[in-house]
Amino acid sequence: MAERSGSDLLAQQMREEGVEDLFYIMGGPIIEVAGFAADYGIRTIDCRHEQGAAMAAHGYARVKRSPGVCLAASGPATTNLLTGVANAYLDGVPLVALGGAAATRAFDTDAFQEYDQLSMAKPVTRWAARVHHADRMPEYFNIAMRRAQGPKPGPTYLDLPGDALYKRAEEEQVWFPPGRRLPVRPAPDAGAVARAIEILRDAERPLVLSGSGVFWSDAAAELRAFIDQARIPFFTTPQGRGVVPEDHELAFLGARGQAFREADAILTVGTRFNFIVSFGHPPRFAPDVKVIQIDTDPAEIGRNRPVDLGIVADAKLALGALTSAAAEAGVRGSESWIARLSESHQAKEQQSREVAESDASPIHPLRVANEIRDYVDRDAIVSIDGMETLNFGRQWIPSYTEGARLNSGPNGCMGVGIPFAMGAKAAAPGRQVVAFVGDGSFLMNVQEFDTMVRHDLPIVAVISNNGGWTGGSNDTPGRPLGFAQRYHDVVAALGGHGELVTRPDEIRPAIERAFASGKPACVNVHVDEHARATTVPFGGYSTMMARS
Repeated sequence: MAERSGSDLLAQQMREEGVEDLFYIMGGPIIEVAGFAADYGIRTIDCRHEQGAAMAAHGYARVKRSPGVCLAASGPATTNLLTGVANAYLDGVPLVALGGAAATRAFDTDAFQEYDQLSMAKPVTRWAARVHHADRMPEYFNIAMRRAQGPKPGPTYLDLPGDALYKRAEEEQVWFPPGRRLPVRPAPDAGAVARAIEILRDAERPLVLSGSGVFWSDAAAELRAFIDQARIPFFTTPQGRGVVPEDHELAFLGARGQAFREADAILTVGTRFNFIVSFGHPPRFAPDVKVIQIDTDPAEIGRNRPVDLGIVADAKLALGALTSAAAEAGVRGSESWIARLSESHQAKEQQSREVAESDASPIHPLRVANEIRDYVDRDAIVSIDGMETLNFGRQWIPSYTEGARLNSGPNGCMGVGIPFAMGAKAAAPGRQVVAFVGDGSFLMNVQEFDTMVRHDLPIVAVISNNGGWTGGSNDTPGRPLGFAQRYHDVVAALGGHGELVTRPDEIRPAIERAFASGKPACVNVHVDEHARATTVPFGGYSTMMARS
């Protein structure tokens, strides 16, 4: 009877679950897992920092619509994963993190790198466990994959002690659970669908607000069908953009604030009432607005604000039912409401366009965003990172394709832009990937350009370099960074392509050359250090210092 190690059994189950790519850094006791994974045909992308590996897995999942997988050695290697894991937790992204650990037989002896990694992982995962026996590696990985894709997606963690990985088990006694099983999605109650249609039919100013749940449910086509049928204006949360192209006739991004304030009924699908939408509270929304909330997680229904109708259902199934019911009931949005939002949107768009197309010097960050907007393909993936950069990108770079917009999300985590882009390129090698990042966030994970050079993952990073951590005044403590750093030369030194841009007319040619290089590339654009975004801030505190 054949004996196989826990590492081998784990790698085989990864293949059975459909894992195609693994982000990791070599080390003990997990080195054999990576080796066996490669033997089973899984591409192993060895990164330069475990944080980058976890964040790359996050970006990968948001493009691939399947869990990203990252692997780290024991001790500090595994703790380095935690920021990326925590980010996925707050962002609701399915990810499986695997961490090596000291041998169980050495617990409580002050062994090498022996501390309770499992307890650290539990607060920032949907599920976390330790595998004690080699023959149960496949079973636990299967659970981790299923839990990551549960009603509320998120990261899971497996703690892998060295003795469990190295121990050998009789192959005939190992259970390999069937992989690639998607969770069963709940269908909506027919009575609830009928009540939702009544609310929308009676509304004078209805809206649809969707979030990431539409993407994870693969419900983009159903959302568009409902919007087209009912002719109701729609908005998305930042992480859910692109599920309906943002040049759709009922997309009015520039009128978002007005629409939220004046709507008398809102259908929310697959999104939370968190700080990103001001918890659904006045004055962002009307005090008497009627709210219909659709979510697969019952705990999200009515969280942070009461709702008039809660529907625990999968977005795809719910939207399909609503479209049929809306057609039967003759639900059609108000043309006067649509016209008002369109007028406000166009006025705001024109105001921003004047800045975005300006040849003024110093360069305004919106001009950089505009050059990206005008150059990239319609299905390009854009990863945005930084403070002001995040706001300018949100304001001016549209999304036309689902899974094509990545940003720091509810955790506001800086440093994600480059590794997110790396993961996105691994997930979609045939698509353009752009990282639009600030100078502060760029340097946080710049080492992953080496990873991208070695693994032929040619993304283009465009730095909106305002010489500081934020826009605004240099009297804010710690704000100034200056313009002396040659970030583009760092990328070139790692084997990529780099250019410095200081004039508006140089931006587009530099971006064109960066893509044409076929290498991971950096276009370092010096912009106005005092420019600040005028969009509604998401955070609850200020980074600027007021002196009396």
